[in-house]
Amino acid sequence: MWCQEAQQKGFDGLGVRTAQYSLAFLARNDVEMEQQLAWAAGRPGEEDQMLDIHADTDACYGRVKKARDLARRAADSAIRSDAKETGALWITMQALREVELGNAAAAREDVNRAMALAPGRDVKVLSAVALARIGEVEQSKKILEALEKSEPGNTYLKVYWFPVVEASMDIARQALDEAVVALEPAVPYELGNTPPFNSNSPMYPAYVRGLAYLAQKNGPAAVNEFQKFLDHPGVVQNFILGSLARLQLGRAYVIAGDNAKARAAYQEFLNLWKDADPDVPIEKEAKAEYAKLQ
Repeated sequence: MWCQEAQQKGFDGLGVRTAQYSLAFLARNDVEMEQQLAWAAGRPGEEDQMLDIHADTDACYGRVKKARDLARRAADSAIRSDAKETGALWITMQALREVELGNAAAAREDVNRAMALAPGRDVKVLSAVALARIGEVEQSKKILEALEKSEPGNTYLKVYWFPVVEASMDIARQALDEAVVALEPAVPYELGNTPPFNSNSPMYPAYVRGLAYLAQKNGPAAVNEFQKFLDHPGVVQNFILGSLARLQLGRAYVIAGDNAKARAAYQEFLNLWKDADPDVPIEKEAKAEYAKLQ
């Protein structure tokens, strides 16, 4: 493995360690992931990033309480290192996790905390996404308009994050055709890394597009979007959308009339979430939907 070769030659650091963590996640090697987390403990500017990465892993498997604790520790670690904006970013990342889990109130609280702590560009971007995804359209729109004025030449915002925010607002308003159109600029870029996700890609445009197709009752089109997450595990890695795409794929197959594939997708999601916390909203929905397929 190139990571180990680099360490043997005296090259080590967060980049190597996060790569090892990512490979361990894809191999479902919990011991290796914990080792990389332990390596970062007490290292200013590195501990917080590894804690946030590990929060993604716990959220990906529905372990919400652990994810929240890790996100809090990540933010606290960054603040201790005099990096308030980074600390606010980790809080906002947890807001996104809460959104996708169905915890709107917790997401709103995290956004408010992050914006009060340090409303930097990336914090504002992800806050706008989170607010739009929970239907807080007016607040999201205000942040988006401010960013469009302050970042007129920022390409990654214009072709990736702004379309995600706009489409999410469209879905909240039930303007589903407009949501699909809004995401067109992101198509060539949605598999690539984009700040603040520099080690993986959340593939948010594909996920939101899939949600729009689900709302349109266009099963085949939704299947195509959510299948991207299964086809590119090394791209999405441990971000929560990677596991939730299995559930959304099951929903898409139900609409498409393929109950056999729907059951398989639901089973895969529920197996991934076998150790999830009880009463996570999206898991409760998944179990109820799966029961109807039996």
